[in-house]
Amino acid sequence: MAQLATTYMGLTLPSPLVASAAPLTERMDNLRQLEAAGAGAIVLPSLFEEQLERESEDLNVALEQGTESSPEALGYFPDLRDYNLGTEGYLETIKRARAAISIPVIASINGSKRGTWSAFAKATEAAGADALELNTYHLAVDPTTTGESIEQETIDVVREVRESVSIPVAVKISQEVTSIPHFVTRLGEAGATAVVLFNRFYQPDIDLANLEIRSRVTLSSSAELPLRLRWVALLKEQVQPELAITGGIHSGEDLAKALLSGAQVGMVTSALLQNGLHYAGTILEQLQRVMEDHGYEDVDEMRGVLRQKRDRDLAALTRANYVRVLSSYS
Repeated sequence: MAQLATTYMGLTLPSPLVASAAPLTERMDNLRQLEAAGAGAIVLPSLFEEQLERESEDLNVALEQGTESSPEALGYFPDLRDYNLGTEGYLETIKRARAAISIPVIASINGSKRGTWSAFAKATEAAGADALELNTYHLAVDPTTTGESIEQETIDVVREVRESVSIPVAVKISQEVTSIPHFVTRLGEAGATAVVLFNRFYQPDIDLANLEIRSRVTLSSSAELPLRLRWVALLKEQVQPELAITGGIHSGEDLAKALLSGAQVGMVTSALLQNGLHYAGTILEQLQRVMEDHGYEDVDEMRGVLRQKRDRDLAALTRANYVRVLSSYS
């Protein structure tokens, strides 16, 4: 039988399937079910920087560091007192998770600016987190804000956090970056152990009946996977951080594609929400069948087999493929 054990950020995992950050990874019984189904690691739900700011003794100073927002902006943020119980509750969740399961537990912080992350990152390490994922989110709405400044803000956050902890740090990024290879390279230089491709931002919709803007959760589908496969294949031999794929993995075949493109692990949430936590085991069974059908004895043997070769003109190759796809449609 094909062996699924692998590593991610220096951590030993029983499989390359990681349960990504979502409310379902907050409950201990869910974590036990995911471990029993074969999940290699768990990313806990994100603690939001707005929660950290609200609990900070010096809120005004935190708000003034690298942000265009006014203090009133926090008034738009929902009341999250019942969501992962704030900072103290989050740290307690890490301790309980670490005691409940034997697979790696990865803490997660969601935010966009400096000033609040480093101290809490250190606290997550003290609470027992095996690694930390920085879930970056910054929407540029000011015409004077440059892409370079947004990227630099993220680089500064990573550098500050990396200096405060000894556990590995992953960064989940958006595809809305002009030069993804350059940005990922800089993240590696700042100390990121891994980069997760790509963050899924929830988009607003319009309720025509009531003429209101509505936010709704849209789960991923396998149709989102090719974008991620492309970038992992292009980046694999060019950047230092390990690469993980999140978004679009709904089957063992999808996970196999992620590994073949060069991803270290594949992260899953939507498929578990749609099919139940036990579905993690189904994905891994399907992955093993793919591996056995193609003669792969372990995950490391198949990783990156289909990545692009460095000695080819990648820019010309990707444009040629683009033209080929368009011209083939009739």
